[in-house]
Amino acid sequence: MPEFVQRKWILNGMETPVSFSPGERLLDVLRERLDLTGTKEGCGEGECGACSVILNGKLALSCLILAAALPDETEIITIEGISATDEGAALRKAFLEAGAVQCGFCTPGMIIAAHSLLAQNKKPSRAEIKDALSGNLCRCTGYGMIIEAVETAMDGR
Repeated sequence: MPEFVQRKWILNGMETPVSFSPGERLLDVLRERLDLTGTKEGCGEGECGACSVILNGKLALSCLILAAALPDETEIITIEGISATDEGAALRKAFLEAGAVQCGFCTPGMIIAAHSLLAQNKKPSRAEIKDALSGNLCRCTGYGMIIEAVETAMDGR
């Protein structure tokens, strides 16, 4: 039986003990061990952004990160953590009102990317919003409504 790695991360603002196999990705630990299924696997290669999380204050792709590489006290924020905030509620509402959630698969990653941008820049330009979302693929909605949603959420803050 393989040895398990033990960690205590700060997950969505709460100290969270977790154990996992040494070769598991952060994405798998979040989804399979911690039941945080809002973080999606789209490509498994870091190309689509569906697995986006905020790791120690920076946007990161959880499908590319070995969980064992993250020490104790690593701060991880998932879509579930963002959804519990006023900013997350504003983003969700703006996405719904703009019609930017057609199939919804990319939405958690888009909201994580938008949240990360707005945490660093309260009034980004349209070009900055496009750049911040450029690592996230959407195959249904089109980016116009998503960009509009971020602008709406930004104006509503």
